[in-house]
Amino acid sequence: MKHAIHQLNKAFDHRVRLGVMAVLMANEEVSFGDLKETLDLTDGNLASHAAALEKAGYIQVNKQFIGKKPNTTFTATKEGRQAFQEHLDTLEKLLRRDG
Repeated sequence: MKHAIHQLNKAFDHRVRLGVMAVLMANEEVSFGDLKETLDLTDGNLASHAAALEKAGYIQVNKQFIGKKPNTTFTATKEGRQAFQEHLDTLEKLLRRDG
């Protein structure tokens, strides 16, 4: 238990990435616009953090066109869900630690 802090996943250190994963854990799929609005982010901020999570293999970015309008949605991958749950479990262990 002594080294629990080192078990925290660095991919979730930033509050934006933590927020993105939290929203995706609660929802099967979320649009770029909804995620941007929910987390109160700029386009660029969301895009850069989403790219980092995608590179880590934790989210899938789905881009398509509806008519002539681009539509981007995000989903958490199985690996992303597992990594985020492990991150939350480690936080819980730290919170419940005696002393």
